[in-house]
Amino acid sequence: MRPAHLALAVIVAAVWGVNFTVVEIGLGHFPPLLFSALRFLVAALPAVFFVGRPKVAWKWIVAVGLVLGVAKFGLLFVGMDAGMPAGLSSLVLQIQSVFTAGIAFAVLGERPTRVRLLGMAVALAGIGVAAVDEGASGSLGAFALVIAAAACWGASNVLTRRASPPDALNFMVWVSTVPVLPLLALSLLTEGPTRDLAALRALDWQGAGTVGYVAWVTTVFGFGAWGWLLHRHPASTVAPFSLLVPVFGMTSAALFLGEPVSGLRWCAAALLVGGVALTSLAPARTVARPAARPAVRPAA
Repeated sequence: MRPAHLALAVIVAAVWGVNFTVVEIGLGHFPPLLFSALRFLVAALPAVFFVGRPKVAWKWIVAVGLVLGVAKFGLLFVGMDAGMPAGLSSLVLQIQSVFTAGIAFAVLGERPTRVRLLGMAVALAGIGVAAVDEGASGSLGAFALVIAAAACWGASNVLTRRASPPDALNFMVWVSTVPVLPLLALSLLTEGPTRDLAALRALDWQGAGTVGYVAWVTTVFGFGAWGWLLHRHPASTVAPFSLLVPVFGMTSAALFLGEPVSGLRWCAAALLVGGVALTSLAPARTVARPAARPAVRPAA
């Protein structure tokens, strides 16, 4: 990988890691579901007019939009709003690789190797340590919401693999059009129009900046650059850089939000990152589907 491409991969990981700190700041300005809806609205407009027509079937765009946009980000934002720290969220969300491997085995027949199974076990041990750390001082309910968000992310990864979009940026922009109305409807039902209108009327430069960052920098630039790298390098070369996301997430949360990082959290980080590395980088074996037996005709 060229030095410029190496730098770009690190920049994308940093952008995605710092995103959790920006989300934490944005949740001080918006209710979580409204904030998530604004994120996708701003990501989709005006980009949707410049990326061209969708290059995959609409069924995949709608499916990924609902699972990734509504379920995953809705649960993540609600969990963080309920008290899940930004740095810990960036770490715990990486368990999505375990969910991805499990769902891929069930749906795509990708049988995990022993190394991948070991990685899943190590990552789950890291989640257990993180749960103990969070349970001592935070909300296990908010922790569970982020775990559920990671499960939805894993499902969306498998759906995206089935869709096989030739253009990652085009796909992500069109996917961003799907969650806007469902998230707005959920926000009106659960957070209330009064709270939503109050947040919009009180909009200031900091609130607008958080929406701009999570929409344009994290979504449009981040996914566009990541897809560009995947088109030019093997996935096994690009994927390891995503392991830097919780490093930047925990560091930025400690620097800008003053979040403490306990010894247990560092232990959880080491187990999770190591387990995710084994799970993500170990190849999977595809289970051979048995061929259908020909029907036996009765003798005349």
